[in-house]
Amino acid sequence: MPTSLLICDDSNMARKQVARSLPDGWDVDITFAKNGVEGIAAIKEGKGDVLLLDLNMPEMDGYQVLETILKQDLPTLVVVISGDIQPEAHERVKSLGALDFIKKPVDKNKLTDILQAYGVFNQADLQKKNAAVPQVAIEENQTEHIELPPVAESSSPSQDTFTKPEKSTIELDNDMRDCYQEIANVAMGQAGDLLARLLDVFVLLPIPNVNLIEVSELTMALSDVESKEKTSGICQGFIGAGISGEALLILNDSSFKDVASLMNYHHELDNNIELELLMDMANLLIGACLSGISTQLDMSFSQGHPVVLGQHRKISELIATNTNKWKKTLAIEISYSIENYPIKCDLLLLFTEESVTTLNNKIAYLLD
Repeated sequence: MPTSLLICDDSNMARKQVARSLPDGWDVDITFAKNGVEGIAAIKEGKGDVLLLDLNMPEMDGYQVLETILKQDLPTLVVVISGDIQPEAHERVKSLGALDFIKKPVDKNKLTDILQAYGVFNQADLQKKNAAVPQVAIEENQTEHIELPPVAESSSPSQDTFTKPEKSTIELDNDMRDCYQEIANVAMGQAGDLLARLLDVFVLLPIPNVNLIEVSELTMALSDVESKEKTSGICQGFIGAGISGEALLILNDSSFKDVASLMNYHHELDNNIELELLMDMANLLIGACLSGISTQLDMSFSQGHPVVLGQHRKISELIATNTNKWKKTLAIEISYSIENYPIKCDLLLLFTEESVTTLNNKIAYLLD
């Protein structure tokens, strides 16, 4: 009898990557869930003897799913697969009953080892069922099933999906946005881990916001930041093979005091100290995010010298400083915050319109 396996992740790209990383020949019925609410419902319907769970999701995140499983004593074995690789994230999911933790992007051998270690299946069963093909329940229609070979062309968006249109203007459909969002999610987690270790805190990671926007919409892309809050910002250009852009780090001025305390700055704050703190945050978060993206795309970025956009100014003023450089751009916004501290900083990665075609081709190649 096949094992009922539930993959719960808000990213379609991530769900398919996990499905393709399952042990070859494992006799399973797979169900997809796009968030924790769908995941809990599927478990109650008997579709989740084993649950592969993401942490960072809308409506109900992975921590809330684990808490609900514990509270309601739901019958499922949970392995967390997440881009949030902070040590405390590992500890928290273990304390909530997860068997183990795997970082994104998922490693097939690591996943196989963990499933075997906890007795979910054994090698003898795989050998007996090596001709079996897992069945994947499509989340939009739970009554329909498709075959999922170890590497299925149908599991990836077609090349046409990622081809630049004939017209000069490009568009960002839901499939492309999902791919960019998942890549940003993994990179964000790596940067968040470094920040957590530097400040000895727990970093609250958002769902990255990905949009193709005009210059006039840049301020709206930072809507999570209070409009009346004064901010300070750093800008740093980057370039790779066919890809270029700028990274902006914007820190609320009210955050400087707590950041200084966590970084053991005991001097009285002035503009020079605040600029030093801002530079430290920018070097860490921008460098780690670009490194995470470049690793996933199998390429490298060269970074320019950081430039101060301004100190103690409104976001609109910071953006206006360089609007002559930005037209239509692919923007990835990540809003970092710190648990138990009123620290808020926004990282905005802006890719030129010309870069999107190269990025799309890279993503299509990775998904094939």
